[in-house]
Amino acid sequence: MPAQETTPIVPREGWHVLHLFHHVDHAQWSLYSDEEKRQAKTRLTGLIQEIRSTLDTHLLAFSIVSPKADLGFMLLTPDLQVANAFEKQLALSLGPGVLNPAYSYLSMTESSEYTTTRAQYTEETLVGEKGMKPGTDAFEAALKEFDDRMAHYLQHRLYPVLPDWPVICFYPMSKRRSGADNWYSLDYDTRRKLMAGHARTGRTYSGRILQLITGSTGLDEYEWGVTLLAKDTIDIKSIVYEMRFDEVSARFGEFGDFYIGIQLPLDALFRRIGL
Repeated sequence: MPAQETTPIVPREGWHVLHLFHHVDHAQWSLYSDEEKRQAKTRLTGLIQEIRSTLDTHLLAFSIVSPKADLGFMLLTPDLQVANAFEKQLALSLGPGVLNPAYSYLSMTESSEYTTTRAQYTEETLVGEKGMKPGTDAFEAALKEFDDRMAHYLQHRLYPVLPDWPVICFYPMSKRRSGADNWYSLDYDTRRKLMAGHARTGRTYSGRILQLITGSTGLDEYEWGVTLLAKDTIDIKSIVYEMRFDEVSARFGEFGDFYIGIQLPLDALFRRIGL
């Protein structure tokens, strides 16, 4: 773990998230001797192991598909000081000039303001849709099931543990703020209704797509970062396509570039990117 030279910057809730994409300068790499290359890869391997052993810190490493970049990292950790220190160490880990930044994105894990509350679930679902009576055994059991499900959901949103599924997709997005399609001019109930439809689409991909939405308002160019993990690229393609038809995306969504990566064991990753 980096030496603490300054005061930690740990948010009251959630973790910091850095997506880092690098090009490999193969001309610079070719100047190294075989021994220097071995030492450089050993250095990067040791750093990755150090990061992954740091408390509440996760690091995904992947090969980028397409010439947009070669090597990608997704770093999650509470302390912004630690995130910043690890980011600089990763960039220099193979030696000066070997890894060059292609793109980066800073965001934070967050809960959604549109998450259904206990009161809303009681009124709208248990009483409104199912006609259940408060105080009955069935009502209390259903409410407990909701509480347990939401506790798990919020834990994942704020403090996720991401699987080693091979396909990773990242893209930034914002809500449109123009003319009649100004998301921020809509009242809360309208926005919540639109987001509920979006969530229903996402739930149909349970078990095939793991989605993490991280907030970046005031931190980076867009307002959210979206990370999708999957075992099959067609599921990435399908969920993004299907969600484009939801009004919340069709009218209000603005998207940045998409980055697709493949998670690999480190030795396979090094070979894939030509190290």
